[in-house]
Amino acid sequence: MRIKRRTFGSLAVAGVATGFAGSAGAQAKPITVGFGMALTGGLAPNGKAALLAMQIATEDINAKGGIMGRPVKLVYYDDQSNPSTVPGLYTKLMDVDKVDIVVSGYATNMVAPAMPVVMQKDRTFFGLLGLAVNSEFKYPRYFSIQPAGGPKPKEAFADGFFEVAMAQNPKPQTMALVGADAEFPRNAMEGVRSIAKKYDLKIVYDKTYPPTTADYTPVVRAVAATNPDIFFAASYPPDSVGIIRASSETGFKPKIYGGGMVGLQATAIKTQLGPLLNGIVVYDFWLPWAGFATDAGRAFVKKYQEKSAEAGVDLLGYYLPPFGYTLMQVVEQAVTGAGGTDDAKLAEFCRKATFKTVVGDFKFNAEGEWETAQVMAVQFQGVQGNGVEQFTNPKTEVILWPTKYKTGDIIYPYDPKK
Repeated sequence: MRIKRRTFGSLAVAGVATGFAGSAGAQAKPITVGFGMALTGGLAPNGKAALLAMQIATEDINAKGGIMGRPVKLVYYDDQSNPSTVPGLYTKLMDVDKVDIVVSGYATNMVAPAMPVVMQKDRTFFGLLGLAVNSEFKYPRYFSIQPAGGPKPKEAFADGFFEVAMAQNPKPQTMALVGADAEFPRNAMEGVRSIAKKYDLKIVYDKTYPPTTADYTPVVRAVAATNPDIFFAASYPPDSVGIIRASSETGFKPKIYGGGMVGLQATAIKTQLGPLLNGIVVYDFWLPWAGFATDAGRAFVKKYQEKSAEAGVDLLGYYLPPFGYTLMQVVEQAVTGAGGTDDAKLAEFCRKATFKTVVGDFKFNAEGEWETAQVMAVQFQGVQGNGVEQFTNPKTEVILWPTKYKTGDIIYPYDPKK
């Protein structure tokens, strides 16, 4: 396989400068940040948006004089949304490119296969939206830029969905659970099973499907035959779209529908599905109308949106871009705090520091997760047609949980026509 090397500014993303301000900076050796990223394949809509956010952050860091007087340069490769490409890419980044900082691309399925390679080299590793990746590895130099944290990140990812579901009347009694046979769905489904025990929910369907599945009608028909009150899917973007379309075509209507469907946070998929989203309750990590959203976060999203159309990436950038930018802020603060790029010193600093970012302030716990989880449960309501502008209206994506950030009430039971 021929691997094309990409460096900061080489991807056709509009308006991202490669220059570095100041003559001292121009002479300094760059701090290189290496990663794979989903630029093609099923994860590319989110991956390309994350990359633009990281490029904007790099531009901002360099405009301030870099880190400790050194410019920052991104070195990255397309992982093709394929986990099997990841070990080779990270071996090349560390052994051939000899990058100073190692970070992950987007998604659990891409973070997990990089972990053994990074661990072998004793490198500090920053992961971008990987769910509970370190629960198996227990690697002390891993740090997750993912708000489904706390002591039980697998459960934290789905807690809000079930808090909302179990507060309804009549209270749900049964649940169906599906997901792809891959790293992220396995972790999410494990968390859901644990939550089901807490609420004494009867699981009437619990199966995985091959990641290569193209027709989801048989999957949905099999689930519908069990007549569950709750339907929870742990699915990646292509799966989420397929499952929702199959549900619409077959008339599948449990009392509450959604859960861990990745992709419904992406603008391109929101506009693709349009009214088919109505009634679905799903997780989300950041929205500009969330009570915890900061002015700095909203200012970043505005800057991102000025570049997104020309770059051909997610137009609104509510989901992954704030965390892509945050990843680079964490790198900047870690290198500064550690006094350089030594991996042992970076990890030591990260275990103690409070990081100040566009998604808020947070600390890492012993497993490298956020010390306190921050995951929302939201419901799509009143979506009409396929226009983008409606998804900037808080009324189309209502925050149901945490209750302190609640912006509206759930429509229950699930009715895709509302």
